[in-house]
Amino acid sequence: MKRKITQQLIDWKKRPDHKPLILQGARQVGKTYILEEFGREHYMNYVKVSLDLVPDVRNFLKDNINPLEIIAFLETLYNERIVPHETLVILDEIQDCKRALLALKYFQEDYPQYDIVAAGSLLGVAVNQGNKPEEEFSYPVGKVDELRMYPMDFEEFLWATNNDILAQDIRTHFNSNEAMPASVHQLAIDLYQRYLIVGGMPESVGKYVETHSFLECRTVQQSILIGYNADMAKYAKPATTVKIRACFNSIPAQLAKENRKFQYKLAQKGGTAKIFGEAIEWLVLAGTVHKCKLISHGFIPISTQEDDSDFKIYMSDIGLLNTKAQMPAQMLLNSIDSENTFLGSVAENYVGQALAANGITLRYWKNDNTQEVEYILQDGMNVIPVEVKKGKKVDAISLNNFKRTYKCPFAYRISGKNFGFANEIKSVPLYAVFCIEAKEDE
Repeated sequence: MKRKITQQLIDWKKRPDHKPLILQGARQVGKTYILEEFGREHYMNYVKVSLDLVPDVRNFLKDNINPLEIIAFLETLYNERIVPHETLVILDEIQDCKRALLALKYFQEDYPQYDIVAAGSLLGVAVNQGNKPEEEFSYPVGKVDELRMYPMDFEEFLWATNNDILAQDIRTHFNSNEAMPASVHQLAIDLYQRYLIVGGMPESVGKYVETHSFLECRTVQQSILIGYNADMAKYAKPATTVKIRACFNSIPAQLAKENRKFQYKLAQKGGTAKIFGEAIEWLVLAGTVHKCKLISHGFIPISTQEDDSDFKIYMSDIGLLNTKAQMPAQMLLNSIDSENTFLGSVAENYVGQALAANGITLRYWKNDNTQEVEYILQDGMNVIPVEVKKGKKVDAISLNNFKRTYKCPFAYRISGKNFGFANEIKSVPLYAVFCIEAKEDE
């Protein structure tokens, strides 16, 4: 399946001064698959080392992290020549071998001609929270390039389902603000609603393409959720594991509230930030959730306005959220017109997932009068509010108040309505969120 990150990998390869690359992302987002495809299509050959499965490599690295000796060892072990610039070395599940992580530093310093890519599902967790003192990781800061991979966004879902032309049309109309033909708009809405069920985990998308069965997709998603729970036990202390699972399991209930601010008491009666702060950070580092912090003002830079004590938690994949919440597929297929209140949270989570995949930090705004805007973006010198509605009913009171107070050039309103632009509000259909980009530092 075509993935956007492939172009970023190609750009990395083309840079003459590139360093060893670390590709992070939640488990099952397709890191290993895409790296093997990248090695197959853009190199003479590749060598993949599964550090969680090959003890010979881990044992060798205990006593030796000299780059040339590592290369010689891997050539012998895999019976493959490793040629500078021509062979891609893939170190998979690098969080299971701290010495391999350390070795990247020496490859960058002494033998940068070797193309090394490391993939890690829980590297952030391993680096920040070693289970035991002797397992603590030293991250090679400044010695590696980094990329993050996310579940497939809706555009990638369109590519996978042979709707490439529709994806192009969506981008065209996003740029022009011209409404899509009604029939095409409805087709895109129908596919968006299917995406809410299938989600963006590659195995689930692949199963949908193969069978068109939502039940098969749900089976895949249940398996992934079970795997996430297993990781919580494997990569955290027992006492912390209990808290992580409590936080994770509370997410549907958190999002079902009218006020979606994360409440520790929903994870456990009497819960506090002191008790559950580490658990939430674990979930963020593992890539299984996104944290959306409150800002009380819209002044640049908005990062300085964040309130660390007030935040929302969204699942990193909309399909996993709906499976975890046991949301009926039929209701999701009618999400634009249904009155079910949880569908508002589903739309918010979907939009947050899409924005995060485009590298946008998630923040929301709320004032003392309980007015709220779901997302606030900083794009260079501009602050842009983003209102999210699950259907066609829209209410711009909070949006207009924020826009007027902070002199925003325009605002996004994401809903079931077609493209358009009026009263400095850019109407973006739910299926077109992947078009929204923002660069905070320009």
